[in-house]
Amino acid sequence: MIRRCAAILAVAGICVSGCAVQGTPFDKVPAPPENVVIYVYRPYHYGSSLLRPAVTCGDDSARIGPGGYHAFVVPANSGEVTCSVQGAESSDAVALEPHTRVYYIREEFVWGLLSGHPHLNPVDADRANSEIQTCCVDESASNRP
Repeated sequence: MIRRCAAILAVAGICVSGCAVQGTPFDKVPAPPENVVIYVYRPYHYGSSLLRPAVTCGDDSARIGPGGYHAFVVPANSGEVTCSVQGAESSDAVALEPHTRVYYIREEFVWGLLSGHPHLNPVDADRANSEIQTCCVDESASNRP
């Protein structure tokens, strides 16, 4: 019985530890003056660690895992930029009027009837800078629908 419990705990530990994004730590992306950088990040939370819906900002898409981030670089002169995410049961979108050079959006999940509902929440730079420092970039997540 003890061996069985130990085996179950070991497998659970491996599953939980394997869900977080492994990559290079957060680093600001340099962008030309005519571009805007939109950082979409997802603080680690084990409750939704298996969910990776595609986040789209402008023409670029990325699947951001728990503890990860992606920097979307979009032209500043393109007018309003919409960032969106589509979950199994719901979707969410944020429209940005690019008048500043850097935006931060936190991806979060709340539980629905059968699965998690993704939400995109704009965050001020002070709060985002402290939260995004724990995130890593997953280069393999870029451009995957």
